[in-house]
Amino acid sequence: MAIMKSLELLISLGALTEEGVLSDPVGHQMVRLPLDPIYSKALIVASQFKCMEEMLIIVAMLSTESIYYTPREKLEESRAASRSYSNSEGDHLTLLSIYRASDELLEKSKLVSSREKAEKNLGKWCKDNFISIRSLRNARDIHSQIRRNVEQMGLGLSSCGGDMLLLRRCLAASFFINAAQKQPDGTYRALSGGQTVQIHPSS
Repeated sequence: MAIMKSLELLISLGALTEEGVLSDPVGHQMVRLPLDPIYSKALIVASQFKCMEEMLIIVAMLSTESIYYTPREKLEESRAASRSYSNSEGDHLTLLSIYRASDELLEKSKLVSSREKAEKNLGKWCKDNFISIRSLRNARDIHSQIRRNVEQMGLGLSSCGGDMLLLRRCLAASFFINAAQKQPDGTYRALSGGQTVQIHPSS
């Protein structure tokens, strides 16, 4: 059953043909990326939408453990912090904002202090904003690796700049497999399989 679902997913992503053969070029491109198939396809789609820089960050952030740190004794404070950097246009854009904010902090810190001091400042920023420093560092490592992969594959490192509408279209085309429709009773039904799904509480 699990194998069949995996094959159906790969076919729906365009990685395999109906005969189960690796497709060209999409399937061959996807196997060169050490990622979940959905994320690999997202990077290929991003090259077509000219949003590669943004999607590299989003995929890296999605590929690590939860970026949020929520201690029970500071639940309200952590919620207030998350609201301060959340993006009303969705979780993916919130992850993009968090990564860029941390990147900007690091770059500014390096201009006036040592790398060690810059990392210390990043750790304090993460603690103040209830961000997991371990997950963020892991995301940064993943980002560096897949960025090299993308460059080697010749997919380009384009950016859509401030065109959030274009990025949202790219996200919709990339993660269509996760799309769900709200029902009259308030529940959500997955468009791909028809099963009832729930929105994550942190969304």
